Amino acid sequence: MDHSKQLGEGNISTLLIKFSTPAIVGMTVSALYNIVDRIFVGRGVGSLAIAGTTIVFPVTLIIMAFSMLVGMGATSLISIRLGEKKKAEAELIAGNALLLLIIISLALTIPGLLFLTPLLQLLGASNDVLPYASDYLRIILLGTVLLGISLGMNNFIRAEGNPRTAMYTMLVAAVANIILDYYFIFMLGLGVKGAALATVIAQGISAGWVLHYFLGGRSFLKIRWRNLKPGPLVIQQILKIGFPPFAMQLIDSVKQLVLLKSLGIYGGDLAISAMGIIFSISTILVMPVIGISQGAQPIIGYNYGAGQYKRVKEALKSAIAAATLILSLGFVFTRLFPEAIVGLFAKSDMPLITLGSHGLLMVFLFLPVVGFQVVGSIYFQSVGKAKQATILALSRYILLYIPALLILPQFWGLEGVWRAAPFADLGSFILTGILLFYELKRLDLKEIRPGI
Repeated sequence: MDHSKQLGEGNISTLLIKFSTPAIVGMTVSALYNIVDRIFVGRGVGSLAIAGTTIVFPVTLIIMAFSMLVGMGATSLISIRLGEKKKAEAELIAGNALLLLIIISLALTIPGLLFLTPLLQLLGASNDVLPYASDYLRIILLGTVLLGISLGMNNFIRAEGNPRTAMYTMLVAAVANIILDYYFIFMLGLGVKGAALATVIAQGISAGWVLHYFLGGRSFLKIRWRNLKPGPLVIQQILKIGFPPFAMQLIDSVKQLVLLKSLGIYGGDLAISAMGIIFSISTILVMPVIGISQGAQPIIGYNYGAGQYKRVKEALKSAIAAATLILSLGFVFTRLFPEAIVGLFAKSDMPLITLGSHGLLMVFLFLPVVGFQVVGSIYFQSVGKAKQATILALSRYILLYIPALLILPQFWGLEGVWRAAPFADLGSFILTGILLFYELKRLDLKEIRPGI
C-alpha cells in the first residue's frame, strides 16, 4: 500500500496527530527507559554510578550524531522523492544509507575500545567514577552498529507514511530494556554492566525489527541488494542534508565535555550526578517534542516536494503550537515538584536531592521556548535547507552555550554552570524566529509565483 499518498491529500491536523502520536509515544517510552535505567543505577548501585553513566554521555551523543547524519539526511531525501513520485530513487537512498550506517558504526567502535580509559579521563572521570564509566562504555561501544541501524533506519519507516510501525520499533526496545535493566541489576547484581547489556540487547531487538520490516513484504519501500552499492552522488546528498542534525549532536557532545569539566571543577562528582539526573528529566520532556518534529517531517517534506506550500506552513505552525504546549506543561510540573522528581533517582541522598533540585529549576528556566527551536530546525532540514538548519544547529552551542559555560562560572561558580542553559535557550529561540520569519515570507511568494 502507498502510505505516502495521504501526506499530500489528508487534513494537516489529522495527519500531524496520526504521525506524531506514534512518534511521541515511541520517543517518550524511549526516554522513559533511559530514566528507568538511571533510576535503577542510582538505587541499585549509587550516586557514583550515576556519575559514571553521565560521564559516558558525550560518547553516546557522538554515536547518535553519526546515526542521525545518515538517518535524518536520508529520511528528508526519501520524503521529498516520494513527494516527487520517484520511488526508485527513494529506495536507492535507503539502500545507500543502510550501508553507510554499518560502515560508520563499525569505524567508531574500534578506536573507542582502544582508547577507552584516556577517553574517559578526558571527559573528566575521577578515580572514583572511572571504574563505573569504563564498565558501562565498553559494552555500549560493542553495540554501536545495532544502535546505528535502529536509530538511523527507524525514521525511514515514518518517511514512507507508516508511523505506527516506527512506534512499535521503539516500544519493543523500550520494554525489553526496562525488563532487562531490572533483571541484570537487581536479580543478577551486574551493576552498570547490567544497565549497558540491557541497552545493547534492546537495541539489537530494535535493529532486527527494522531490518525485518524492510527486507520482508510489509514496507512500501524495499531494501534491495543492488541499492547497497555505494553511489557517490547519493551519499553526498545524504551527508549534506544530514549534516545539520549531525553537527548539532556533535557540538552537543563538545558542549557536554565542557559542561562535565565545569561541573567537576565547581561541584565535583556530586554535581555531575545531579546533572545526570537533570539530563534524564530533560530527555523525558524534550523527546515528545522531537516526536512531534519527526511526525511533521514527512508531511512537510512531501508537500514541499509537491509544491503545496500552504500545507507546509500549516504543518509547521501546528507542530510549533503542539511542542510549545507540551514543554509549557513540563515547565509547570518541574516548578511545582522539583524535590520529588529528583528524589526518584537518589533514595535518601539529601545533598544530591538538594543540589539536583536547584539545578533543575535553573536549567529549565526557559523550557517553554525550546519546542519552537527544535521544530524550526527540523523544518529547514525537512525541506532540504541545509544552510539554515546548520546555522541553527551550530549557533545554539558554538555561539551561545559553550561560551556561556566558559564565561559565566568565572563569575558565579557552579551557579554559572546552571545559568548557561537558559541563556542558550533564549538566544536560540530569537535566532530561530528570525530565520523562520524570512522563510515564511519566501513561501508566501512561492505560492503567488511558483517559479521562484
